[in-house]
Amino acid sequence: MDFSIFSRYAFFIGCIILTLGTLPWVQQLWFITLPCAALTFIGILDLLQTQRAIRRNYPVLGNLRYLIQSIRPEIRQYLIEGDIEKLPFSKNQRALVYARAKNEDADKPFGTLLDVYGHGFELIGHAVIPKKPTDPSGFRVNIGGPQCTQPYSSSLFNISAMSFGSLSANAIRSLNRGARMGGFAHDTGEGSISIYHRQEGGDLIWELGTGYFGCRDGQGRFDPERFAQQAQLPQVKMIEIKLSQGAKPGHGGILPKHKITPEIAVTRGVPMDRDCVSPSCHSTFATPLELLDFIVQLRKLSQGKPVGFKLCVGHPWEFMAIVKAMLHTGIYPDFIVVDGKEGGTGAAPPEFTNHIGLPLREGLLLVHNTLVGTNLRQHIRIGASGKIISAFDIASVLALGADWVNAARGFMFALGCIQSQSCHTNRCPTGIATQDPLRQHALVVPDKAERVHNFHRNTLKALSELLAAAGLEYPYQLTARHLARRTSTTEIKLLSQIHTFLEPGALLRDDPGDEFYAKVWNMARADSFDPDPKAQSWA
Repeated sequence: MDFSIFSRYAFFIGCIILTLGTLPWVQQLWFITLPCAALTFIGILDLLQTQRAIRRNYPVLGNLRYLIQSIRPEIRQYLIEGDIEKLPFSKNQRALVYARAKNEDADKPFGTLLDVYGHGFELIGHAVIPKKPTDPSGFRVNIGGPQCTQPYSSSLFNISAMSFGSLSANAIRSLNRGARMGGFAHDTGEGSISIYHRQEGGDLIWELGTGYFGCRDGQGRFDPERFAQQAQLPQVKMIEIKLSQGAKPGHGGILPKHKITPEIAVTRGVPMDRDCVSPSCHSTFATPLELLDFIVQLRKLSQGKPVGFKLCVGHPWEFMAIVKAMLHTGIYPDFIVVDGKEGGTGAAPPEFTNHIGLPLREGLLLVHNTLVGTNLRQHIRIGASGKIISAFDIASVLALGADWVNAARGFMFALGCIQSQSCHTNRCPTGIATQDPLRQHALVVPDKAERVHNFHRNTLKALSELLAAAGLEYPYQLTARHLARRTSTTEIKLLSQIHTFLEPGALLRDDPGDEFYAKVWNMARADSFDPDPKAQSWA
């Protein structure tokens, strides 16, 4: 006889017995009868449902498995996760942002928790005679090449692309007010410019994605007139064409229909009865030459404001094809933002999140080297985004060629994000990534805007102190020889020794001095993103 059935149903049967046995004395024993009756009812539902075998085999008790599974992230984050375990940001990283956002002391006693003898450990060399820290309010970058008539003086540290729709109205207002208070820029994300971006008056970078939200016609195509109306607003300082993004390069963005409110529909110019899906590629251009023509058009329609593009680097010959088109036409973007695959606040298929696109540093090096190797670097500014949290994070990408950095999740932490990873569910517990009116009402704009401002100011202050310790005064003085990385248990190398850095004009010579860059450059063609079939492969 199979006695396992009794063990599987024992709790359920016990609930039935207690319910029936205490029923005659329910007025005196209601505290037993009612809970047992409720559990008996749950057990009956478990037996009748057909979707979950565990609940049918273990009525009542089987539900514990799903309950524990549902709170597993919270249990791990609060009870199990280590201080430096990055999932995707460590407890220490979050604590650093929280402290700086609240203007609290972020110093830590008793030494580092990092394994300084572990592979990949990085450090910045310090000077015997440090400099006096420079006022970080002067850490700004002029963006606008020779073809731009309205250049923009940008902060070194700005808010990366996060759309209204993905974020709540109060989150957008808090970020933009904080940007205005601190004199830095707020990227709209591809969701366009909402009334909440306009209310607070902070500088805006308008990101133009494949859906052309805010400047699209009825068929979803680019509408020049609608674009010009918004691009010429004084609050809009730069235009950024999104070719791809770190979270899901090669994949269109998705805003579920349950998060689309009437305000979002008006802002984006989309219906409310279906998911808002961005195409995976642009419809206004299909070649590098056409991309540059589009840049010229946007610059003209915006009355000469800086126009550039953002990409997560994929096939290296595709970016080099754009650079060849620049040389062919003499048309330059004013800036390029390199987004690393480790970046991204949006939800995406795990195959894309984990296995598509280059990490920030490799992508940044390719872009920087290609521009240096073609003598175009002095005309084009480079921004970088991808898990930027601390002053050292900023310094590490500046040393590899970036002119400024953007951060998304860092500023979300400043708003109070707890990394619950429920951004796509519309049930964000902090009111940041939700359109639920009650949830976002908990996010108080004046308080959170101050925290955004504090995080920006205190991070740049830390960068100033870091530079001074290294014997430097300004961020542009940072080079790859100032940073080092442990490559084994017995060896540390400067980044200048680890990475390839091309000489100015190297790609324009017969021998660029690096086999990889030489072969990929030969594969690139200005008239197409496809590689030249007659060129030798780099692989």
